[in-house]
Amino acid sequence: MDQPVRSLLFLFLLLLLASLSLQQQHDQLPKLSTIDVDALKAVKASLTDIPGSTFFSTWDFTSPHPCSSFSGLTCSLVSYSLRVTALSLGTGLSGSPGIAGTLSPSLSQLTELTQLVLFPGLVTGPIPPQLGRLSKLRVISLTNNRLTGPVPASFSALKNLHTLDLSYNQLTGTVPPGLTELPCLKVLILAYNALSGRLPAVSTQLLHLDLKMNRFNGQLPSLPSSIRYLSVSGNTMWGPLNGLSSLSELVYLDMSMNQFSGPIPAPLFKPTLSSLLLQRNNLSGGVPPPGPSESPSYGEGSIVDLSHNFLTGELSTVLAGVESLYLNNNRLIGRVPEEYVKSVYDGSTKTLYVQHNFITGFPLEAGVALPDTVSLCLSYNCMVPPSVGLAACPASAGSQVSRPAWQCSMFNNGSSQG
Repeated sequence: MDQPVRSLLFLFLLLLLASLSLQQQHDQLPKLSTIDVDALKAVKASLTDIPGSTFFSTWDFTSPHPCSSFSGLTCSLVSYSLRVTALSLGTGLSGSPGIAGTLSPSLSQLTELTQLVLFPGLVTGPIPPQLGRLSKLRVISLTNNRLTGPVPASFSALKNLHTLDLSYNQLTGTVPPGLTELPCLKVLILAYNALSGRLPAVSTQLLHLDLKMNRFNGQLPSLPSSIRYLSVSGNTMWGPLNGLSSLSELVYLDMSMNQFSGPIPAPLFKPTLSSLLLQRNNLSGGVPPPGPSESPSYGEGSIVDLSHNFLTGELSTVLAGVESLYLNNNRLIGRVPEEYVKSVYDGSTKTLYVQHNFITGFPLEAGVALPDTVSLCLSYNCMVPPSVGLAACPASAGSQVSRPAWQCSMFNNGSSQG
């Protein structure tokens, strides 16, 4: 046998031995726990791909190593066997229609699970209360499906839970009291459901609480000073907003479309609270002046909406410079301070709506055009607005340029009519 042939044969034998060695090593890899395999079989049996989705196409239970071949699985070695530690059901891709079916109670057999995610789809039925047994869960995100029934009271046992997002479903019932006492909970999102009743007090150091578009009623509960994002918009809550005064970390507050009443706490008028949405309530009183150490320096993207309330008195300078400012449909009087006019001209305020008040003046500079980016509406006040204060008015402002004189006279004489 000549030398080239012997060299090729030797190389072939080396490659064969290497392949056999790799196969042997692969066969000796830790196996996924049979408990988890059985749980995943039950999960797959209760769910199905919506036509156009291929999520479950990789879930082949003849595969020796699901952890490396199944979509949505993350595994970790626990006591010499692999366990599922994170499960994402669906791809979450914009082009995927998601999955349908129901959530299997067998999910509770995945006892090492720290993260459970259900991407948007058509999953129906209740959230299995057995999930409350998964003591290591840190994240539960089951959004944009058609889940029904209550938020399981068993979730109050999840002492390690950091994030719970059940938004955009059809959940009913109340918020379990123990849920807002979980020591590690930082993010609670229950928006766009049909939850009702009064909110329990929040004793954990939440950062983000979003309960918008439900059926909650009653007054605001006690809230932690740590909270930065708070929304209860679109419910039927009532009472004063006094409890918000101590929430010094707020950067986003949406209490709109409720029945809150009384004055707006002065501490809420500060540039660090860059989104203040209080429209369509029964709030009264005035807009307070800036604090002694504060300057109105709202930044880009700031928005304050106090429209459709019963605010009275003259407008202070505290909101000058807000990028989008809605004060319309109140009972404000007097002249708009020059600071607002300046912020409109320099473009820092891009939207200013003060229509449907009792304003008597807006000191525009004669002959100076507004920036093209500005939307200004001054209609239906106790003055004849300049033409630039009408062009950007929404259709809801109506066709009347000014209030009838008798309304202005009656209001300025102490009547609240108009």
